[in-house]
Amino acid sequence: MTEASGLASVLASRLRALWGTEAEVAEIRLLPGGASRESWDVRVRTAGDAQLPVAERHLILLREVGGRASHPDKNVAVEAAVMTAARLAGVPVAEIYDYGAGDGPGDRQGALGQAYLLMEYLDGETIPRRLLRDEAYAAVRPRLARRLGEVLARIHQVDPDSIPGLPRVDALGQVTVMYQAFAEPRPALEIGLRWLAGHQPAPAADALVHGDFRTGNLMIGTDGLHGVLDWELAHRGDPRQDLGWLCTKAWRFGSARPVGGFGTRADLMAGYASGGGTPPDA
Repeated sequence: MTEASGLASVLASRLRALWGTEAEVAEIRLLPGGASRESWDVRVRTAGDAQLPVAERHLILLREVGGRASHPDKNVAVEAAVMTAARLAGVPVAEIYDYGAGDGPGDRQGALGQAYLLMEYLDGETIPRRLLRDEAYAAVRPRLARRLGEVLARIHQVDPDSIPGLPRVDALGQVTVMYQAFAEPRPALEIGLRWLAGHQPAPAADALVHGDFRTGNLMIGTDGLHGVLDWELAHRGDPRQDLGWLCTKAWRFGSARPVGGFGTRADLMAGYASGGGTPPDA
C-alpha cells in the first residue's frame, strides 16, 4: 500500500464518520511546495440526492511531515478556531472540516496521528510574480489594496478572548529574541532594534492578528480575493503589525506599489476604515 492509498483509506473512513454518509476518496495527490507542511489535493465522492445521486467535493489536507518537530508556537486547534472565527466575521477563509493536533498527551489526536487540517479547497492563484505581472490579473490588481484593508479590519474586529489558547505576541520583543538566538552580532540590526525600542507608538488594544498577512498567503482570482491562507502564526497583539507586514518591501516582489505590490497605502487605509477599522497614522 502506498502512502497516498493509505491516507485515502483513513480519510474516507473519517469523512464517513464526520458527514454521516458514504464517502470515497476518488483522487489524492501531494502538491508541490509548502515550507512547513505537506499539502494534499483530495477529491471526494459522496452520496447525493435523487437529482444528483453522486456528489463531488474538493478538499485540501495540510499535514505536518512525519518525523518533523512542530514549531512550539503552532497549535492546530487554535489555528482551526481562528479560521472558523474569521470566517464567521466575513473574512474569506476556507471552511474547516476536521483537524487533529497530534499524538501528544491530551491532544485531539484525530485521524492521522500527526497534526493536520482538513478544509475546503479554494480556487485561485498565490504565486506573487503571476499576480503582479500577468495580464489575467491586470483588472483586479488596482482594487486589491482597498479590499485587503477591508479584510484586515474584519480580522481585527474578532474578539481575541473568544479564541481559547490564542497566544499573545509582542512583535518587537519576538524579533529581538529571534535576533539574539542567532548569536551573531550585527551592529546595524542592533542599532535598529534599539531605535525601535525607544520610539514605539502608543499601545493599541489587543486584537486578533493574522501574523503573516502578505502577498503569497492570499488566494486571488481574476475577479478578486478568494481566500486568506496560512493562519498558523495567528495571535493576539497589535493590529498595526498586519498592516505594516503587508507593506514590507520584501512582499512587493519588485513592484513599486507599497501594499503587497498591488496599490497605495491610502487605498489600504481607506479600505481599513470602510471595514470598520481605525487607520493608524503613517
